[in-house]
Amino acid sequence: MPLKTHLDEQPTLNLTPMIDIVFLLIIFFMVGTKFTELERKIGLRVPEVADKGALTAAPERKIVNVYRDGAVTLDREPVTLEQLTERLSAARSQYRDLGVLVRGDARGEFQGVASALNACKQAGIRELGISVRLVRRTE
Repeated sequence: MPLKTHLDEQPTLNLTPMIDIVFLLIIFFMVGTKFTELERKIGLRVPEVADKGALTAAPERKIVNVYRDGAVTLDREPVTLEQLTERLSAARSQYRDLGVLVRGDARGEFQGVASALNACKQAGIRELGISVRLVRRTE
């Protein structure tokens, strides 16, 4: 069995590519911060505009439930008719095209639904819907 008479060289780690990358990142961030400093020093006064509400699309419809006992909820929170009008007015001031879906209990009095619809009208809601369930007839 032959014996080794010489020692194998230990593999060396070449750090040159890693150092190059680190220097490139340092240069990139240094140049990037220079641009932001220069942008702040531009003697420019931007125009002013009035706040006309949110620029995002209107949220989903608000849900008003009118229960058999006359209780009213707005998005699952109990409210009075006055609070309903106030909250819908506040929401409409942010989103002009806000929609409301009114759902009433089938066995309850229609007066509760009518009062909820009137509160929506007082709040300025134009897009109103009433939820009903279709009955399937078997012939």
